[in-house]
Parts: sequence; C-alpha cells; structure tokens
Amino acid sequence: MAMGSATASAAAPDDKDIKVHVQKDGAWVRVEVDFVVDATLAETWNVLTDYDHMHSIVSNVEQSKIIKRDGAKLEVAQKGKAGVGPLSMSFENVREVTLTPLQEIRSRMISGDMKSSEFTTRISSEGSRTRVVNQGQYLPKIWVPPVVGPAFIEAETRKQFGELRTEVLRRKASPTRPVAGN
Repeated sequence: MAMGSATASAAAPDDKDIKVHVQKDGAWVRVEVDFVVDATLAETWNVLTDYDHMHSIVSNVEQSKIIKRDGAKLEVAQKGKAGVGPLSMSFENVREVTLTPLQEIRSRMISGDMKSSEFTTRISSEGSRTRVVNQGQYLPKIWVPPVVGPAFIEAETRKQFGELRTEVLRRKASPTRPVAGN
C-alpha cells in the first residue's frame, strides 16, 4: 500500500534511532520499542490513536476501524500483512484499547489470529519532544523461528514505528493537510 507523502518526508529522521528489542521466551514474543519524536504530546497522541486512518499511516495495515467506543475504551478491528515474499504473515484481529489521554494506550487482543497479545504504549514530554515507549508480548499461533523470527519482527516493528513518527512529523509540518493517503 502506498503511503504517499508520509514516506517521502525529508524531515523524518533515520529510523535507526528507534530502539527495538525482540526476545523469544518459549512461544511468547516480547517486544520493546523506545524512540523520541520532535513533536508535542498532543501531536504524537493524535497519530498513535488515529485508528480509523491507521491503514493510511502504517504500510502493513490494510484495514483499520474503530468498531465500538465506550468512553476511554475502544474496540479496534485491523487487518494487514507484514513482511515480504516467503517471510510474510497476514493478520486480522480485534483489540480492546484503553486510553489514558496524552499518557498511555493499553491494547489487548480480544479475537483474532494470535493466541494472546497485550501491549502498553506510554508517551512522555521531553521539552518540545515526546518519548514513545511501547512494551508488550504476544503468543502467535504459528511457530516463530528462534533467530530469523526475532530479526524479522524487529525490522517490521522499527518500520511500523518509523512510519508512525513520519506521520507525526508530516502532520506537525502541515496541520491542515488531510491524513496521508486520503
């Protein structure tokens, strides 16, 4: 899926500074992400929680929609495909998302093609910048090879968070422009 101007932004930093750690613990896959974006808490929050447009922001998400809203709790349905060629995997799930505005996003899978998935994303202000820390784990229904699997997951995770950061910066630079891809 094309991301339009979101991937072409010259202001976007190199994604190598996005720290991603992936570890297998038995069948569980644990993921930690840490990076900084040159944007406010609100600018960052608005992209991280824009579930109805996530398919236009993150290239491996084909469909994303809020299907239920109850105060700070959402149900989000997503479908997509990560990877390329023989190292690709489709996904489809519904997640319960609990929002603590401008601080924390808790997400847990309630149905889908994994056995379990729980993640917490926290954002904090560092002056005019925002730190994003995402930590969680999931239990896939498929076997993840010990060396290639974590390396693949790390690369896909870094790409995904790089695309999110690029969109934050794009919206900051052009706040009146529509969401990428729309």
